[in-house]
Amino acid sequence: MRVMVGGTFDPLHAGHRKLLARSFELAGPDGEVVIGLTTDEFAGAKVHPVHTYEERLENIRGFIREHGYTAAWKVEQLVDRYGSALDADFDILVVSEETFPVAVEINVLRREQGRKKVDLHEISCVLAEDGRRISSTRIYRGEIDRQGRLIR
Repeated sequence: MRVMVGGTFDPLHAGHRKLLARSFELAGPDGEVVIGLTTDEFAGAKVHPVHTYEERLENIRGFIREHGYTAAWKVEQLVDRYGSALDADFDILVVSEETFPVAVEINVLRREQGRKKVDLHEISCVLAEDGRRISSTRIYRGEIDRQGRLIR
């Protein structure tokens, strides 16, 4: 299976880890995962500071090494919300609850272009200790850590 996933992945928190892990699970040991990583310019629209592309890329590499995934993988620069998902030949798009509407839009645009729709796999958000979603914004505000533990 050829799987695509995308994001800013900063800081790389439990929700991102779940998204990436599911992508590799769906690809299988002989599949491929294409990770779209937002460029510094595209990520600059966030309401919180974002580490550089290279720092975020190294965190993703570390995550993959840590888990020993055998599927082939590559990282593409994501300069907009679609990346290569409109034109690429792939099977599955893995998204979070927040980005599911963009995935639906991608399939509509693919269909309009005469391309096959892809399977969409929506990953539920990971909740912090307080029952609210883990998010980069909450981490940067100092409310929670990357695992969702409350910072007191």
